[in-house]
Amino acid sequence: MTQAHERYRQFLETLSPQTLGQLGDHVTGDVRFRDPFNDVRGVEAMTAVFDHMFNAVRDVSFHVNHAVAQGDTCMMSWTFKGVLGNRPWTFDGASVIRFSEDGRVAEHIDHWDAARDFYERLPVIGHLLAWIRRRLAVR
Repeated sequence: MTQAHERYRQFLETLSPQTLGQLGDHVTGDVRFRDPFNDVRGVEAMTAVFDHMFNAVRDVSFHVNHAVAQGDTCMMSWTFKGVLGNRPWTFDGASVIRFSEDGRVAEHIDHWDAARDFYERLPVIGHLLAWIRRRLAVR
């Protein structure tokens, strides 16, 4: 991993409402951020996504478990932890991160299973989705 990759990893692992204002130091002005719920462009829009997360989920933390890089692209597997609706919420995901020539992030694409890790936690629909997942699983 390059210094830029390591610097961004450290930023993600220490991301908090207090450090969110530093996002522009780590991403380009026209950064693209995508996760299962959002697909936005620009540092302001990406800041709004993270701000919304911090308002909806308490005690948020990310831990990068593994990272590999080739050229301008870095892939990080991570664990998210937080408290949603007074219940602990933990799930694993991965990010594909493309860096610009100046070492800032130009594109950050998150991959995680929103059906299993979010929707199945909801009343009524969660039970239905969990039942469908069990029915489709190889036994």
